[in-house]
Amino acid sequence: MLVDGPDRATYAGGMRWDALFNDMESQIAEADRLTLDSEVSERTRAEMVGLRVEDRLRAAVGYRIGVHLLCGDSAQGELTHVGADALVLDEDQHQVLIPYAAAARYVGLGRHARTENSSVRRSIGLAHSLRALARDRTEVSVTMGGGAGTGTVRLAGVIDRVGGDYIDLAAVIPGEARRTQSVGQVSAIPFTALAMLRSHKAGGA
Repeated sequence: MLVDGPDRATYAGGMRWDALFNDMESQIAEADRLTLDSEVSERTRAEMVGLRVEDRLRAAVGYRIGVHLLCGDSAQGELTHVGADALVLDEDQHQVLIPYAAAARYVGLGRHARTENSSVRRSIGLAHSLRALARDRTEVSVTMGGGAGTGTVRLAGVIDRVGGDYIDLAAVIPGEARRTQSVGQVSAIPFTALAMLRSHKAGGA
């Protein structure tokens, strides 16, 4: 009995030390995991702060999304272009140019984001797109966002000129070429009033 006693005490003591070491290892591992999780969360928050909505949109190019406008209208289509301050959607027969400032919310964006590394692409803004429409004498339907309770206004015509912050839209009879005698009126429309511009796709009806 005197021999067995110390052996049992040593064995029991060894079990207590093993349990202590295992517990310490578990605590250290848990602390390391929590530290890593905290670092990852902090890094993720820092990255999110630097993201802009166009980064989210850029990652959705090629996918169908919906854009709900501040004026109450909406458009759905394949996102084909994300510029500095406007996007382009492809509908079945039309292309739709929408300034970011006119959008109230986007539907269908994934959780991914993609930044634009090209300074040239980052510089392509709304004015560039409007000048291209003016140069090609493209007939457009312009939706202007109204204020609270005023609804929206739609005009059809051809963009005559593009200024620094406005367009001159010459109202014409749909389907007719822009000629002096066919122009009903010319409206100067500030960029800030533009909610959406819709034009027929090349080769479309």
